[in-house]
Amino acid sequence: MTIDVRTGADLGRAIAELRKRRRMTQHDLGELAGLSQGYISKIESGRTVTLLEHELRILRRLGATITISNPDERSGA
Repeated sequence: MTIDVRTGADLGRAIAELRKRRRMTQHDLGELAGLSQGYISKIESGRTVTLLEHELRILRRLGATITISNPDERSGA
């Protein structure tokens, strides 16, 4: 899986997709990351992205492309 990230919502969707592929709940991911399930839900739905949106905009305007890739899938594991 490879996802181009242009917005905070794109990043949230990538997190949700990877979590689901690993058969984890939002609660499981929250425990792993030290965050609440509610906050994981906000991240995945793109509701907590103000600072991230600014950072992504700066990177895009500098000509950067941000891509998320899952190394497990690239290696065929």
